[in-house]
Amino acid sequence: MEEERQFIAVGRRKEAVARVILSSGSGNIIINGRPLDDYFKTVNAQLRVVEPLKVLQMLERYDVRANVRGGGSSGQADAVCLGVARYLEHLHPDKRTLLKKEGLLRRDPRVKERKKYGRKRARKRFQFSKR
Repeated sequence: MEEERQFIAVGRRKEAVARVILSSGSGNIIINGRPLDDYFKTVNAQLRVVEPLKVLQMLERYDVRANVRGGGSSGQADAVCLGVARYLEHLHPDKRTLLKKEGLLRRDPRVKERKKYGRKRARKRFQFSKR
């Protein structure tokens, strides 16, 4: 168990980066030193974090400790989700197909497009006036 505590799974989404550590326990989830329902106010974000544990039916077997920074709440929730899934894959390599089938091991590559010069935003143009 000692070598497993040395493993830190990293999850990323948009600008958010999460470092996740799982330990055997009773299902406590602590993010940046705060409980899950205190850190993520929306139910969707809370469900997204516990999704890998629910898929493998291990919600009550592990405690999750995560440090997450950058991005917004949905990006952070997805980053923690990916970190938890990667850690579970490390602990149970035989469960990889279940996680992969649910799409939990895929890093979502979509990020915000940069603003271009001569435009209002990345693609929006200024209003055209013919006269």
